[in-house]
Order: sequence, then C-alpha cells, then structure tokens
Amino acid sequence: MPVLSGIEPTKVFKYFEEICSVPHGSGNTKQISDYCAGFAKERGLRYIQDATNNVVIFKDGTEGYESSAPVMIQGHLDMVCEKEADCDIDFEKDGLRLKLEDGVISAEGTTLGGDDGIAVAFALAILDSSDIPHPPLEVVLTVDEEIGMFGAADLDCSPLKSRIMLNLDSEDEGVLLVSCAGGVSADCRLPLTRTMASGAEATLKLDGLTGGHSGVEINKERANANRLMGRALNELCGVLEYDIISVDGGLKDNAIPRASEAKLIVGADGVSELKAFAEKWDKIFKSEYRLSDPELSFTVEIGGEGSRKALSKDSKCRLISALVNMPGGIQRMSLDIPGLVQTSLNMGVLETNDGEAVMRFAVRSSLGSEKEELVGRLKNLTELLGGTVELIGDYPAWEYKQDSKLRVLMVDIFKEQYGREPKVEALHAGVECGLFAGKLPGLDCVSMGPDMKDIHTPNERMDVDSVQRTWKYVLEILKRLK
Repeated sequence: MPVLSGIEPTKVFKYFEEICSVPHGSGNTKQISDYCAGFAKERGLRYIQDATNNVVIFKDGTEGYESSAPVMIQGHLDMVCEKEADCDIDFEKDGLRLKLEDGVISAEGTTLGGDDGIAVAFALAILDSSDIPHPPLEVVLTVDEEIGMFGAADLDCSPLKSRIMLNLDSEDEGVLLVSCAGGVSADCRLPLTRTMASGAEATLKLDGLTGGHSGVEINKERANANRLMGRALNELCGVLEYDIISVDGGLKDNAIPRASEAKLIVGADGVSELKAFAEKWDKIFKSEYRLSDPELSFTVEIGGEGSRKALSKDSKCRLISALVNMPGGIQRMSLDIPGLVQTSLNMGVLETNDGEAVMRFAVRSSLGSEKEELVGRLKNLTELLGGTVELIGDYPAWEYKQDSKLRVLMVDIFKEQYGREPKVEALHAGVECGLFAGKLPGLDCVSMGPDMKDIHTPNERMDVDSVQRTWKYVLEILKRLK
C-alpha cells in the first residue's frame, strides 16, 4: 500500500512515491527517463528523450495563456545513493522504502532523493492537471546532475524557446537562489607499486561522521573521513612499522565522506601499540569534532596472520603525503556577500587498487580564476608526487542578474502568501542554472524548493507542510506569468 496516499497535494505525492519506486541513482537513469517519457506519451504531450536520458516535455498554455511567454520548469532525475552499512537495498535495481512520521518523509536506511525527486513530482503533477492556469510549459528533466551536471551539459537547448526558468532544486523554503558557484570534478591519480608483506592484518575504521553536501554544508566544518584517515596514518608512522594494503572512503565527490577504512599489516609486536593508538585518536577526534560529528568513531579490528600484497615504502609515503597535504574545505569566503563561501574543495572519494590511488575532489568557486588556481594547486602537488589529474564536468558559475523580473515577481508573491520577506541568496553549491544561463542568452532564472534536511545522507528528510506551501507558491507564480 502506498505510504503517501491521501496527502495533499495528492498528485505531487503520488508521483513522488512512484519516482522513489524506480531506481534512479546517478549513472543509472534509463528507467526513470523511460518512466517520464512514458508519462508524456500516455497523455499525448510532445516530448524529447535524448541519448543521455534527458527528457523535455512540452505543454501548451491553458485558456487565456496561449500567447504568454513560455516558462521552463527544471529539475534533475538522478539522486545521490548513500545508505547505512546494514541496509540491504541494491540501488541498481531496488526502489526506496519510504517512511512518513510526524509529517516528515524519509527512507529506511538510505537517502530519500527528495533532491531532486520533488521537482520531478511537481512538474508531472502540473503537466497532468486540467485546472492549473499556466503559460506554455517546457519541463526539462536532466540526468547525472549529482556527479557533474552531465545531462545539462549535453542537452541540446535549441528546441527550447523559454527565457523564464523556474528551477526546483533548492532545499530551503523561503530562500530564493539567484546565483551559484561554478565547479569541476578533479580526479587525482597516483601510481602505486606493491610488494609482499607479512604480519597481522588490521583494519582501521573511521565511521559515524555526519557527512552532508559538499557545497551546501561545507561551511559547517564537518569532518572529512578521508582527510582524517590520512592524518591518522601519518601519525601512525611515528608509532610503529606498518604496511598499507588499501585505503578507501566516500562514495561521491560532492558528498562529505562519512566513513573511511584502511587495511594494514603490522608485526605481531605492534598489535598492542595499534590498539592503544586507535583508542588515543578516537578520543582526540571525538574531542575535536564533538559538535559537528558527535557520532564519530575510530576503531581497529585485528585479523589473522598472513602475507598480502601491500604498498611499497615509496608508494605508502607518497599516498600519505597526498592525503595529508592536499587542500580541503573552505579556501576563501566572499567579501561581497557576508557568510557566503567563495571557494572550496572536498575529497569526496578515496580509492586504492592494485596499480593506483584515486582521490576525487569537488572543486567549487564563484570566481572562475580561483577555481582554476585551486585546480592548479591539485595538479602541482599530484604531479610532484608522480601522479596525474583528470578534470571532469566543468561547469560555469551562475552570475547574479540585476534586472530579473522573475525575481521581483517571486518576492512579491512570497510576501503576499507568507507575510514576510524571502531570503534572496547566492549559493556555494553548483546548480544547473549556470549551464542553462550560458546556453540560453537572456535567461531569467530563480531556484527554489521545499524544506529538506541532511540531503545526500541516509538521514535525508522532507517536510510535508513545506511541500504543500511550496506547491501553492509555485502555482501562483505560474498564474501570474501571464
């Protein structure tokens, strides 16, 4: 039985639940793309489904709005797939298990995908309506936003006539987003060599960190599990001799990693020292991050004796040097907008395999020159350590539009409906508005959305009352765009 049935607006929650039943993690968007294309086909709506799995659905204006300027409603189809360690959901083939408690929607053991499933649900509910007044609509649903905005980058915008765009990919009700940072993913690759090592196998585990979105929540100073693990391994070098089998942590470059794990080999006489080291640094990390990461845990598990391929001494030193010295977190705050992070980076993924280590960074800045400078620092250090850097998904910043008629209208409507001023803000995280603004000259765009908390983590939740108010707000915006 549907979990969200009977909640107003019924069509919005009906479509949101259907979306959650379809696997739609980044890079796995064919099924959700087909679902949206099928939705359009069933209703006789003109649509485009491209080779990347982007979907564009067109609908004529309602009576009295036929000659109005077309409006784009935009969101993305993919979600960040994070889950608890004991969760058995396979994101490649399983839907989510929704929960509704005290007016809050979440998913059991996983991310909810409200970012950006609620935008898709809003758009489909509007397209499926016969009683909502609106101008001609161009609903643009992109893919792989969460891993580099690849869908928006690949989208052919030539069929789009709208120069008014309502992006529904924000997570704070009452905040109108009008500018964002540009960014790029940087894969720093270090070649590794291995040799045989013998001793007791041991696993250092750093877990229970808060995590979060590496743009929206980078200013909360939450611990990065990969960086802390690098610090721990560096400190351990002064305590005992050990070899590294592997170090791995994080799943997405734009999510602050909540866990990291290092598999080691130590001599039998070093086991007690390793246990004491883990106890000491568990206390240190908990003290340093007691406010931002209260559930942090640093432990060690000791396995049996054996021989394994481990990193050579040179590879071990270069990897630890990279983990310790790579920049991370906030690099510069904006002097123009108080409280806005201007430039940052996040080592969201750390992977080691037989031949290389990969450190995957999300680099962000509202200034293109600072983004380039930060990428240059990563290249410089990686190349000094014998590695290479690959840049993926470079996207531009979205600059503030001084004469935005859409922004003025949305502020006015918000004041009427809420009885207060909305917050008009710039965001450090990247949104697709920048790419669309670059492709559609003169685009007037604002991003908004209902309240969602702890996105990109298994604690993600969405407020029902906020969805209802936001829905009413969106409908009034469309009504006034006549």
